Amino acid sequence: MAAHEPEKKDTWDVGRVLRWTTEYFATHGIDSPRLTAELLLAHCLGTSRLNLYLRFDQPLNPSEREAFRHLIRRRSSREPVAHIVGERSFWTLDLETGPQALIPRPDTETLVSEALKYLPEDRSCRVLDLGTGTGCIALALASERPLCTVFAVDISLAACLLAQKNIRNADLVSRVFPVTASWCGAFRRDALFDLVVSNPPYIPTAHMAALAPEVKDHEPPLALDGGADGLSAYRGLVSEVRNVLVPGSYFLLEIGYDQYEYVSSLFAETGDYDVFPCVKDMAGKERVVVLRRKLN
Repeated sequence: MAAHEPEKKDTWDVGRVLRWTTEYFATHGIDSPRLTAELLLAHCLGTSRLNLYLRFDQPLNPSEREAFRHLIRRRSSREPVAHIVGERSFWTLDLETGPQALIPRPDTETLVSEALKYLPEDRSCRVLDLGTGTGCIALALASERPLCTVFAVDISLAACLLAQKNIRNADLVSRVFPVTASWCGAFRRDALFDLVVSNPPYIPTAHMAALAPEVKDHEPPLALDGGADGLSAYRGLVSEVRNVLVPGSYFLLEIGYDQYEYVSSLFAETGDYDVFPCVKDMAGKERVVVLRRKLN
């Protein structure tokens, strides 16, 4: 079925192709080989994963087989599935993805879930998403809170343009606004927000080389590299966010699994924030820091 597989005269139906591809991916060290095979074949055939099982005995024609071989080659070279199929599901959304921005991770849904606790459903509010990437956090929050307005900031113009596509696709152009800027630099001190959220880069520079090829070779270093100790972005946010956050309102940050003590200390030492217990993700790892700007 792949480039190395000799042509066979017997039938390659959907079921057989899935079995062969799963085994091929497993022996080549590809994560989640069955799921990956299903996602790629569904994309190739222009259908859903569920529908593959309704078409289990359907043969692939020669052009479909050749197109699927190409997808297998791309994944075997460690290109991320999200880049191959061009999208990733996040929260309740299907988002366009690409090398311009970090692929949305399930861990970040923990940040969304927690942030919604501090966003009222019955009144308008202003939200600031710093380092928006694909726009995943901004769009998830806006989709759940129809009275809120979200400003989605990224220093990368390419990322903002990708976020803009996702905003249009989600039909949220009247409430989610992409902004190309460095953190809070585009806003005056009196442009106050009722909630600020951010998933900044937090991987120490020395750890970048050890990342999986899917991440290291295909996702933007700007969205990953957090400086020598992984905390550079947090230090920048300490002073900037205070100037744009309504007193008594909340600031939520995604962090690396071992960074809670350091990040919470950075903000606590300023005297400007109350720090709450760390929120853990579905794997039980510390993932979200919750801060509240003090009233004084």
